[in-house]
Amino acid sequence: MESTHLLGGSKKRVKIHPHTVTAKYATQTPYSPQPGVHTHFPQPGDEGYDDAPSFEDFGSFLEETSDKKRLTENKRWPLTLFGSKDKDTSHKLQTTGAGEGSDGGAKAAKGSGKGVGEQLASFGEASVSASRLTWVGLLGAALAHGCLIVLTRLASERFSLGPLFLLLVRSVVQLLSVAVLLHKGENPFGPEGYRLRLLCYGIAYSLSLCCAYSSLTFVSPGNGTTTWRLATTALAATLAFLLLEERLGLVDGITIAAGLCGLGLVLLPTIDESNTVSPTDSVAFWRGAFGWSLSALAGLWMALALVGYRSLKEKVGVGTALFTVSWTGCLLTPASLALLQEGWSWPMSASAWGLILALVVCSVAAFLGMTHALTRLHPALVSASQSLEIPVAMLLHLAVSPMVPTAPEVVGNLMIVLSVGWLVAMKLLPSRGGGRCQREEYEEILDSPIK
Repeated sequence: MESTHLLGGSKKRVKIHPHTVTAKYATQTPYSPQPGVHTHFPQPGDEGYDDAPSFEDFGSFLEETSDKKRLTENKRWPLTLFGSKDKDTSHKLQTTGAGEGSDGGAKAAKGSGKGVGEQLASFGEASVSASRLTWVGLLGAALAHGCLIVLTRLASERFSLGPLFLLLVRSVVQLLSVAVLLHKGENPFGPEGYRLRLLCYGIAYSLSLCCAYSSLTFVSPGNGTTTWRLATTALAATLAFLLLEERLGLVDGITIAAGLCGLGLVLLPTIDESNTVSPTDSVAFWRGAFGWSLSALAGLWMALALVGYRSLKEKVGVGTALFTVSWTGCLLTPASLALLQEGWSWPMSASAWGLILALVVCSVAAFLGMTHALTRLHPALVSASQSLEIPVAMLLHLAVSPMVPTAPEVVGNLMIVLSVGWLVAMKLLPSRGGGRCQREEYEEILDSPIK
């Protein structure tokens, strides 16, 4: 479709395409319209003027032609497990549209126009509800991570199951998540154009788990996990700023710093004991140093994984991320087993298999909650909230095997709980006032004569 009109003595030739609009200017005097070119637009009162799209229909037009919808449509995989859903949906739309008349469409358009004020007024409440669900899932992931630490320690102490073997079993069982992706009609390996970045994310996440679980052979599980979380939080804040240009607020930075200080206090007793028990044993020293290095390296890989998924949050779903982490873990974990020459131990009792099953459930729940939170929150905030796993693991370990914690451990865990609690309170409590202010601004916009 082409149209021309006079603009300051110039002729403007416009070509309108479903996706592009091009304009060409030419100085031709006198003005002479070309044959076959439409030069008249319907005016108010003319025939065909009411057929022009209204402002209410512009939102649906924008949604139909947006890049986001094209990306979601391209992400769908033609090979589905239970048939194609696109055909069923289109068939339903055709049958529904055949039974309805034009009056129904006019009523729908009119109803959408009336509901603009209600949608704007309820936007603040919807945002608050989504934030609450995100933080509930994130705190649930921290609880699952704490249970995961205790279950890994019990499997190692009571059933002599190696940490890397547990990680391999986790990865193999989590491969079942591909059934969910096939049922939804999604490509398990991600959308085209983002598969390389998704592969890098899976490798970084799996390498982090391999390094973290390998460090448990050289240092205690509590110390290795604490070091891992401390390095992940600090490096996630740095890498998010360098790679994604996402900055932390002043309050968030102070809260995260307080949590890191608490993690450092939890590590102090172990450092002092390692220096006083065997100061001249070089083998034990280098063994511990290798374990601490693996924990710090695991934090670096995990920070890269969190930042990587943060950059893919609008392109890759949580299920696809879980499957990617699972199949990359199935490849890297056996290589770590062969490299470290960790002994192979097979569970021989029903209680051992029950413990492994509980470990898999906790790992899946923790991954889903943490990965979903990355779509809305800063990676450093996600990692800092997971520091709550350290106090949870300490309480659960005290319930299983009573022991007296040291004073630095108590103070450090208390600082972690307070920092995470303050972080959640700052994110959720002011939202009521913020939602009220947003609603007043929306009402002011709606009442304004200029729209």
